[in-house]
Amino acid sequence: MTVEATRILGTIDSAPVPRTPSPLAAWFSDGWIATRRNLLKIRRVPDVLVFTTLQPIMFVLLFSYVYAGSIDIPGSDYKEFIMAGIFAQTVVFGATWSGYATAQDIRDGIIDRFRTLPMRRSAVLVGRTNGDLLINSISMVVMILSGLLVGWRVRSSLLEGLAGVALLLGFAYALSWVFVFIGLTVRSPEIINNVSFIVLFPLTFISNAFVPSENLPTPLRIFAEWNPVSALVLAARRLFGNVPPGMQVGDTWPLQNPVAAVLIGIVVLLAIFVPLSIRRFARLGSRA
Repeated sequence: MTVEATRILGTIDSAPVPRTPSPLAAWFSDGWIATRRNLLKIRRVPDVLVFTTLQPIMFVLLFSYVYAGSIDIPGSDYKEFIMAGIFAQTVVFGATWSGYATAQDIRDGIIDRFRTLPMRRSAVLVGRTNGDLLINSISMVVMILSGLLVGWRVRSSLLEGLAGVALLLGFAYALSWVFVFIGLTVRSPEIINNVSFIVLFPLTFISNAFVPSENLPTPLRIFAEWNPVSALVLAARRLFGNVPPGMQVGDTWPLQNPVAAVLIGIVVLLAIFVPLSIRRFARLGSRA
């Protein structure tokens, strides 16, 4: 063997061997790539972000100035009473975008392309829900600023106020997985709009979001007291310090323990719909 050949072989032997990432690191990398794809899509199609931020401003102004004089909340300002309801309504309806975007990607063939790539199948869905969580977070910031401008205040501590925001976003994130599963099941994105209206409209309006539940007729009051949105709204009100003194919240367990009820609901929704969505995605074939 010549001296030159020995030198070349020695260089090859000493070259660093590229490391294979661990399964967990690869999963995080794939998830970040999918998340980044959705964030770039928001930047390239800013209409989604514009209308997402305009809607909460409209609701804040509508309920603060149009209905505030017509609804009396003893011992409290209606603006402070209503803000938790607007927060909950916005993030709940914002979660439906996950289902619509998933169904749209299926129709456009994007999901079929993702399924051919050497990446974790769950990463595509994680990227979808993470991107929508960012949109909901931006909406929350816009609503908080709008609420502060119209006179709403957080009467509790800073940590409790941040906990209220985190609870709202956590519930919206869990609900996003529900609509991802629906988006993987339906054949048209337009169906998501019909499903969200039929399901979420009564959940948000037959609740304590906009009026105290004790003011509702008995059948609607019973529904409102077991409504998960009512527990979410009341949990946010308590963490923000906006519960009117002496207000009757109801005798049901979710309303007596709203924060615990929402946390349990988040865990249950994630435990059910994350694996269901991943399994559905793995079985998904090309559809016309």
